[in-house]
Amino acid sequence: MLLRDKLTDKPTQMVTLLHHIPCVEVVQAYIDRIQEVNPLLNAVVKDRFAAALQEAAQVDKLIEEETGGEEVLEDRLPLLGVPLSVKESFALLGMPFTTGMISRRRVVATVDSPLVAQLKRAGAIPLGVTNTSELCMWGESHNHLYGITSNPYDLERTSGGSSGGEGSILGGAGAVIGVGSDIGGSIRIPCFFNGIFGHKTTPGVVSCENQYPPTSGRQDEYLSSGPMCRYAEDLLPMLKIMAGPKAHMLSLNTKVDLKKLRFFTIPHDGGSAFTYPVSKDLIDIQRKVVRRLEADFGVKVQEVQFPELRYGFQIWDTYMGLPDKEGKPPKPFAELMGEPGRPAWPVWELLKWMIGKSEHTLAAIGVGLLEVTRSSKASSFIIQQKEKLQKEVEELLGTDGVFFYPSHPRVAPKHHHPLFRPFDFTYTGIINILGLPITQCPLGLNEEGLPLGVQVVGGKLQDHLTLAVALYLENTFGGWRDPGAN
Repeated sequence: MLLRDKLTDKPTQMVTLLHHIPCVEVVQAYIDRIQEVNPLLNAVVKDRFAAALQEAAQVDKLIEEETGGEEVLEDRLPLLGVPLSVKESFALLGMPFTTGMISRRRVVATVDSPLVAQLKRAGAIPLGVTNTSELCMWGESHNHLYGITSNPYDLERTSGGSSGGEGSILGGAGAVIGVGSDIGGSIRIPCFFNGIFGHKTTPGVVSCENQYPPTSGRQDEYLSSGPMCRYAEDLLPMLKIMAGPKAHMLSLNTKVDLKKLRFFTIPHDGGSAFTYPVSKDLIDIQRKVVRRLEADFGVKVQEVQFPELRYGFQIWDTYMGLPDKEGKPPKPFAELMGEPGRPAWPVWELLKWMIGKSEHTLAAIGVGLLEVTRSSKASSFIIQQKEKLQKEVEELLGTDGVFFYPSHPRVAPKHHHPLFRPFDFTYTGIINILGLPITQCPLGLNEEGLPLGVQVVGGKLQDHLTLAVALYLENTFGGWRDPGAN
C-alpha cells in the first residue's frame, strides 16, 4: 500500500502520525500524487514543492525538539504538517494571483490572504495554487491562461467552478485540505461534482480579504470563504482556524443532538424556466437521505416548497447588481475583464472569439453580455419575492432547523456543456442571496460512477448544525470515494 494511502489525509490525526512518519515523507507523498494525476486533471496551476519540502523539514525538526508532548503541539499547531491546496484567487505569498486573466499573468501575490495566513500559522503546508474560472464567475474552471480542469471521476467532465481546481485535486487525493470562495456556488458545485465536502459559511465570519476580484456593491453580503476537504470531520477544525477571532459567532464548540433538530426537504425549485429539471438519481438520493434520517432518529422530515424559488436566478442576478449603502453600483464585469487597461467591450470580444482572437473565454464574454442587458432599475416584483422568501425560510429554520436542497439539477456534465444551461447554478446561488450557511455533502456514486450529493442548509450563524449533519451523512453514505477504485 502506498504511503499516501496509509496516511489518508486526516488532519486531526496528523501530529500523532508525524511522530511515526517524517513530515518530509508525508509531503513528498502528496507531491508524488500531484505529479501523477495533475497531467490528467490540470488542477494545480503552479506548485511550490521545493518550499513545501523545506517547511516539512522544519516541522520534523520542531517535533524532534518538542518536549511538551503531542497535546502541546496539537493545541498550538492543530494543522501541523498538513498538505494544503489554495484556490489561485486567494493571495498566497510568492504565487500567481491572476484568476485566469491573461492580462494579469505577471501578477504575483506579495502577501498571504488572511485565511491562508491563519492556516499556515496553524501549521498547514501549501503545495500550490489551483485553477479557477476566468474572474471566478463561471461554473467551469476554464481560462485561456491555464486551460481547463477535468473531473477525477471522468476526465471528459467538468470539475465545476469557480473553485474547480480545488475540487479536482482534492477529489483526486492530491491534497488533504483546501480553501474556496463562493458567491453563487463556487465551493459547493466543485465539491458536488468531485465528490468531496465543502462548507459555505455564514457571510461576514471568515475573511474574504485579498481575493481577486474584490467585491463591490452589496456583493460582500453574498460572498463567503470556506473549507473544502474529503472528510467531514476536518471541516470543523478548519473553520475554527479560518474564522479566527470571529469563530465564537458560529457556536462551533456546541454539541449537536441530531434527534432534537427539525428537518425539512425541498426536492426542486418548483419548475423555474431558467433551470434544468432535477435528475431522477438526485431526487432519489435525497429521498434516501430522508428515509434514513427518519429511520435512524425517529424524526419526521417535512417536505416543503417555496414558490419564490422559481425566481431564483432573477433574485440572484438582481441582488448581485444592487448598489452599496452609499449608492455606488458594483464594478462592471467588463471593467474587470479589461484591467489593468480600458474596459472590455463584450460584443467586440465575441466577434474576436469567433475568429480565435479573444483573450477571454466564451463564458466570461457571456457574463459581460448578460450584464449589459441587466436593467438599471431593480424589479420591485423580484425584490418582493426575495424578501418574502427570506422571511419564510428564516421562520422555517429558526435556530434548530436544517433543510436539504439539490446542489445542482444534474451530476457533473461534460466539458463546456454548462454553456448550454448557464443558469443551473441557481440551486446554489439563491442560498448566497439568503445569507445562509450550507455544507455540501457527497452521497456516493451513480451508475456512471459520478458523485451524487446534497446541500444541507441551516439558519444564519447555525453553521455547527449543518456540519453535524455532514458527519452523520458521511457515516451513513460513505463520504468521499476513491475515483481510482472505479
